[in-house]
Formats: sequence, structure tokens, C-alpha cells
Amino acid sequence: MTPTPEPIPSGGAAPDRYRSEDVDVRGGTLHLGVWEPASGAAEAPTVVAIHGITSSHLAWPLLPEALPEVRVVAPDLRGRGRSNDLPAPYGMPSHADDVAAAMDALGIGQAVIVGHSMGAFVALVLADRHPERVRSLVLVDGGMPLLPPEGVSPDQLAQAVLGPAADRLQMEFPDRESYRQFFREHPAFAGGWTDLVQDYVDYDLVGQEPRLRPATAVAALHEDIRELVDGDSLLTALAHLRHDATWLVAPRGLMDEVPPLYPDAARAHWTAQYPGLEMIEVSDVNHYTIVMGETGMRAIAPVVTRALGS
Repeated sequence: MTPTPEPIPSGGAAPDRYRSEDVDVRGGTLHLGVWEPASGAAEAPTVVAIHGITSSHLAWPLLPEALPEVRVVAPDLRGRGRSNDLPAPYGMPSHADDVAAAMDALGIGQAVIVGHSMGAFVALVLADRHPERVRSLVLVDGGMPLLPPEGVSPDQLAQAVLGPAADRLQMEFPDRESYRQFFREHPAFAGGWTDLVQDYVDYDLVGQEPRLRPATAVAALHEDIRELVDGDSLLTALAHLRHDATWLVAPRGLMDEVPPLYPDAARAHWTAQYPGLEMIEVSDVNHYTIVMGETGMRAIAPVVTRALGS
């Protein structure tokens, strides 16, 4: 079998500012992407950006592009990306403690925490377990407990919520172009294929041709997704919420569909439960393009800028 060269992340739109790091955590090393501020200022503010359940740190290159004088640190969570060999247990407390350990290793005392999808749940648990590390929270189409469709059991939740995103973790691909084609046909990226999306897709493969596979560990997916409904750590974090938090939501879901991940009933429920939570709907995006598309990032960047100044 011919070894397949690992794609080297370019750092997206800000390659001159990008580097990768590996830091010690429980059971091994956590891989990070770091974009330094364009000025190189050591005292620049820091944003920690946490990706979703089957994603990687390369979901975030548009954020440092939009915030050139901010340091952006983005981990590959345990069981994903180049951290996919880190052992269980997974779960929101493990991810939160990994992020805190990464901040320690990089000398980051406090940061604005931006989380997308499952990353928003990790952000909330980080704020509860390590409150002194969090300046404020920006929760992007995630964070509030999921309300499963009627008749869906917890064991069926991954398939009901993620659909093809869960299915592909069981698949193998003969080469990188096959995997690119899989994503080109994904409704969420229809008309939105960019070089940044291709970098993200290429980075997601591990193994060797002709048996390449997505990096996310299946066990990590199933252990983590159950916590997004009523996990103890999440419910505790919400009960103790004491940081400023903004919740941005997409009008379309993972398959570019309506209803979205958080339909109107869920939005009304959670904003009533947490009246201090500011909710913003981002127009004309889906669950992926809210962070991986220019329209979504134009909405996120001002919220993060405001959080940095709060």
C-alpha cells in the first residue's frame, strides 16, 4: 500500500500567521492551530475557537482573517483531526479540561471562547469548570441542549441529527479526490466550494490509499452526542452560567434544510429559560457555512470583537 502524504494546513487566508502546536494532555498530545496577530504583538487578545462534533481546527481560518489583530487558537478536539488517537473517555468535561490544558501550555490566562456546534457545549462546560479562563462566550449554532425529534431514542440521536455526517465515519475512500467529491455533493456546500473548504476536507482524511477514512473516532461521536441532550456537565454549566454569552443561530441545518438545528420552538424555549442569553439569527447560512462561509463570518466577527471589548 502506497503511503499518502499528509496534507499540510496552509492556515487558510492568513498562512503567514499560522503555525501548529502539540501540547500534552491526558493520554497523549492535543494538536492545535494557532494564528498569531498580524502585528506580532505578544499582548494581543486571544480567542479560543472550538470546532464541532466531526470537525477539526480547520473549520476556523476565516476567523483570524476577519480579526487580524487577534490571536486565534483552535484545537483538534480529542478523537478528531490530528488528536484522533487520544483515548477515551471523551465527553464535554474531557474536552473542556483539554482546552484548559492547552491554554496553560501556551501561557493563555484568559480568552474569549467561541464554540461552533458541539464546540459551543464544550465552551459552556469550560466556563463552568475553569471560570477564570473565560472572558465571555460566543456560542455558534450550538450550546443549548438539543431537543430530539419526537420518537427518537438517545441511541438513534447521532443518525437523526447528523445523518450523512455520521454515516461517512464508517466509510473508506480510495483517494482524496473521492472524498472531495463526497463533500461537493453535500447540500450544505452546494455553490459554496472554496479553497478553504477543500483544505478542511483534505485534512480530515487519515490512513493510506486506497483505504483513507475520516479522522473522527466513531466512539468519540457516540459518547459525545448523547451529552448534548441532557448531559450532567452541560446542565450544571447552564445552571451556573455567569459569563456573558451570545448565541448565534443558523436558519438552515446540517443538510441546508429547514427546520434548522434550533427551530423556532427551541429558540423560544432556551431564550425564555436563560433571559440573559442574547440570541442572533444569522441570515442566509446553514449549520456549516455559519463558520466556513464569508456571510456567516461577517456576522460572527463583530460579536467576537464586542466580546473582546466587554
